[in-house]
Amino acid sequence: MGQSVRNTIKEISRQHLAKGNLLFGQCLTAVGWVGGTIPELTEKDGLVELPMADVSAGGFVVGAALMGKCPIYVVRYQGFQWFNASIIANYAGKSKDLWGQPCPIFIRSIAMEGGIGPVATSSHHGLFMRMPGVKIFSPMTPKEYEGVYDYFMRGDDPMYVSEHRKSFDNKEEFHDVVIDNPDLVLFPISVTRFEMKKVLEDVGNLSVFHISQIKPFEAPEYSIESLKASKRGGIVLDDDYPDGIAKQIAYELMLKSGKPVRVLALKEYAAGFQKDSDNLPPTAEEIIQYIWNL
Repeated sequence: MGQSVRNTIKEISRQHLAKGNLLFGQCLTAVGWVGGTIPELTEKDGLVELPMADVSAGGFVVGAALMGKCPIYVVRYQGFQWFNASIIANYAGKSKDLWGQPCPIFIRSIAMEGGIGPVATSSHHGLFMRMPGVKIFSPMTPKEYEGVYDYFMRGDDPMYVSEHRKSFDNKEEFHDVVIDNPDLVLFPISVTRFEMKKVLEDVGNLSVFHISQIKPFEAPEYSIESLKASKRGGIVLDDDYPDGIAKQIAYELMLKSGKPVRVLALKEYAAGFQKDSDNLPPTAEEIIQYIWNL
């Protein structure tokens, strides 16, 4: 077993800075170093501490990208993208189309849940789904993260990397599960992927296809064939609200397979700060109950 996602991110960041690139974020060197994912370096090594005005942060990062500094941009809570996203989506994402000027940014957008309120909580990768020029990935394993970074470095597009703190300790890789004539086919995204082991232990005759590349989404042909052969279609699972990426992917899967594909994601309400008002991603127990109801 190799190193964790946390250490993978940390080492990638260290090597990225050693090449003369920059890494931006708020409170990068504060207690914890962003969950232990930031190398213990200083400003002279390329760490740039941003002011706490979220609406201006994207502008600094876009400027650095246009100057060839290939920035990594760390946003501690994905919900803060509501403040950060404007100039990235409307300038960085469109710069190459409008002016032939690439604006590559590696956006580390970190999700978590539990008592952190209506703005910060959960994943918000759907924010960038409809904007041209921005690619979206959600790596949850060390090799996936390395692959996403390599993909970024080979290209010149801004990339939204939807992380989750629950993945930081993970050292294992996920593998698709393919069976003949399954009852259902599951397509988990983000932190819901960690629930699959328990779901499969409780419910037999399921195929599972893990999604880490969200946009552009390309379902492998064997997953479509499994869906076509299924008895009851599929379910897309996500840590974002359902009216966005999850339903878009479900739509594409239905067109290709001709089978119904449902969505199980966050509930349609804003999370609070108390345990009884949280809005958490589907647990294994909830997924299992949903499957039995079908």
